[in-house]
Formats: sequence, structure tokens, C-alpha cells
Amino acid sequence: MRIFSAIGTALAAIFAASASLPVRAAELRVSPGAALQSVLERAAEGDVVILPAGDYRGPVRIDRRLILQGEPGAILTGSGNGSVVTVLASGSVVRGLTVRGSGVDLPSLDSGIFVAKTAVGAVVEGNRIEGNLYGIYLHGAQESVARDNVIIGIKEGRRNEAGNGISVWNAPDAQVLNNDISFGRDGIFVAASKRNRFSGNRFRDLRFAIHYMYTNDSEISGNVSTGNAVGFAVMYSHRLVVENNISDGDRDHGFLFNYANGSRISSNAVYGRLQPADRWLGAGSRSQAGEHGVPVSEPASGSVAGMRLGPEKCVFIYNANQNRFRDNRFEGCEIGIHFTAGSEGNEMSGNAFIRNRNQVKYVGTRYLDWSKGGRGNYWSDNPAFDLNGDGIGDTAYRPNDLIDKVLWTAPQAKLLVNSPAVQVIRWAQAQFPALLPGGVIDSAPLMTPPALATGADRELK
Repeated sequence: MRIFSAIGTALAAIFAASASLPVRAAELRVSPGAALQSVLERAAEGDVVILPAGDYRGPVRIDRRLILQGEPGAILTGSGNGSVVTVLASGSVVRGLTVRGSGVDLPSLDSGIFVAKTAVGAVVEGNRIEGNLYGIYLHGAQESVARDNVIIGIKEGRRNEAGNGISVWNAPDAQVLNNDISFGRDGIFVAASKRNRFSGNRFRDLRFAIHYMYTNDSEISGNVSTGNAVGFAVMYSHRLVVENNISDGDRDHGFLFNYANGSRISSNAVYGRLQPADRWLGAGSRSQAGEHGVPVSEPASGSVAGMRLGPEKCVFIYNANQNRFRDNRFEGCEIGIHFTAGSEGNEMSGNAFIRNRNQVKYVGTRYLDWSKGGRGNYWSDNPAFDLNGDGIGDTAYRPNDLIDKVLWTAPQAKLLVNSPAVQVIRWAQAQFPALLPGGVIDSAPLMTPPALATGADRELK
């Protein structure tokens, strides 16, 4: 009896151990034209549903953890209503597909790929998402990831009636990495979220490349914005790391900070270039003036033969406080940095202001020293000497004088800017600094521009 009991115990242990082993995921290959939703409903948790090259019809819903994977040439087309792919299950993956044919209802959030709140940790990667209202929508999906996708939005019609390339709403710890996004409204739009990371993305032909609203404790790094209305717009968001990004030839602002506080902005570069003065005026696609309470920018004064410098402002700081701007490069803009609306406690050191038509526009009467620990900023128009060779100018730099203040408040006075009276006033201020108004002063200006950690130093084309 003891022998049979021992054998029974051993068999039970073997059965229990085998039952605990993971079930091997099945690979389900779907023929082009087959009912894809039916296949997804028959699949088990962890299965891989493979779509060979060919055409497939949507919409489809993924309500269990599985991988929907396209081989090169696999095209999934929606019905023109709703989202093409809706992901509901946590841990699901959608990769390798060309996705087209969403609806166009903005309130319904019609998307190429819609990732719902229940899809915690879902991954959307390596897809080509074309002509949908929203490209990818991470709607409350914590720890979700959108990476290595090519997203081309709607090219026709009014820009503000299009959706965003990638939208992130209330999705803590979500990441958007290494995507290429063009056309539509904003490249990445995020609202009411936290601890997000947007890194390595490229943007063009958009309103805003990255648009931040009410999102804290997050990172924007290593992104490139080229030829958009605004590069990086950070609004009502706090404690961010904004580093190693490039804005190249954006129209209005390279960076815009509106009610953004306690952030570190370092090693970014904004490059201006000449561009058509009437760019994006047609089809109602121009970005809306005065949006989010930011004052309307005045037209750039530097248009020549139908051309103007863009961005108009490398950086616009509007009621943004306690931020640290270090080791950035602002080059070739109409205004290097526009600083206004009660912004307090911002640190400026190690930045390079190069060949901007106006290096600084500061609206205020107080004196602000833009240096830290004996290290200021580089100014390409600073004529100072460095007799002791310590790399710091021997005299303080002041980017603005009384005449600048007059021109800001009364632009028509530009007609008199070369008059003898104006030249006498500027000479008197140079001889008697006490006559200078309040404003920005750099008490330790750098003699050479610091190198960028991004490796983005280049000659302005």
C-alpha cells in the first residue's frame, strides 16, 4: 500500500508541475480578405495573429492579450467610421501594419489605433498610420508605449479640424519614442497626465510639434521639429526635463513656455531661417492667434522681398517661473528670447544667443541678472574684451536700451531710429549707464559659445 501511495503522490506532483508550465502561444496566420475580427475572437491569450502581405478590412477590436502583427505589405483599412483598431486588453501589441480609414468625428476620437484605459502596458510599434483623424490615441492606458511608427495625418482641409499624430490623455508612465509624424494638427498632444517620456521623435508640417497641457514630472528629449508653426509648446505643466531637442526653421516659436514652472531646459537648439512671409495663410490652416491666453505676436519686422525670419521668437516665456535655462543655443530668429508677464526666478546661464535680429525682448522695469555663479551667456553682438583670458567679458552686457523700449511701445518710431537725436540718446546711455532703463543685464558674458551636448552645432543656412 505504501508503494501505491508513493506512486500516487509522485504522479500528482508531476501533474501539478506540468499544469503550472506556460502554454505555448499559437501563431495564427490570416489570409488576405478573411474576417479578421472573427480570428481575433477565436484567438487565445498570448496568441500571435499574423497578417501576410495583402488587404484586410477593419474595424477590429482586441479584447484579450495577444499580438497583432503585420508582415511587409499588410494593409488594414477601416470603414470610415470610428477607429480602425481598438485595443482593450492589457499587454497587447500592434505592430508592422499599414493602417488607414478611420472616421472623422473629433468628439468620438476616431483613430487609426485607439488604446483604451484597460490596455495597461499595450505597445503600438513599427506601424505606418496614414490619413486617419488621430494617428494613435493613448486614452488613459498606463505604461503604454508608441514607438517607431510613421504617422501621416490628414493633409487637406483646415488644420484645426484634423486630429493629432499621437494623443496622450491621463496615461501615467506612457512613452512616445522614435516616431516620425507629419501633417494633421499637433505631432504629440498630451493633457492631464504625468511621468511621460517623449523622446527621439521627428515632426514636420504641423501646428505644434509637441503640445503639453497640465502634464507634470515628465521628459521631452532628443526630438526634432522642422518647419512647424511652433516647435515645443509647454503650458500649465511643471517639473519637466526638456533637453537635447532641436527646432529648425519653425515659423512662430521654437519653444513656448506658458505657466510652466520648476523645469530644467538644457542643451536645446533653435535655428532660424528665411521663409515665405505668407506661409500657411491659406485654407484656414494658420495656427490660432492668442491661443491658450498667450498674447498675439506682432508681425515680424524683418520681412524682405516676401521673406521673413522664422521662428519669430526662438523662445517665448510667458508667466513661467523658477525654470533653469542652461546651455541652450538660440540662433537666427527675429527675437532670441521674449520674456514677459511676470515670470519670476528663472535662471539663465551658459546659453548662446547668436545672430538674432533682437537678442532679447524683456517687458518689465526691474533689473534681471542673467548669470549664475560667475557664468553668464554668449552674445554674438557683444563687443566686450577679455583682457585676463578667463573666458568672461570684462564688462557687463545689456541687450536692450531706452530706444528699444520706445520701439516696442510705439513701433511707428522706427522711422526715426537713424535720426541724430536717437544716436545722441544711445551715445549718452553708453557714457552714463545710470540712464539705462531696467531690464536684462549679463554681468559675466561668455566670450565663446558653449558646445551643445546634442551635437547640433551648425552654420545657419
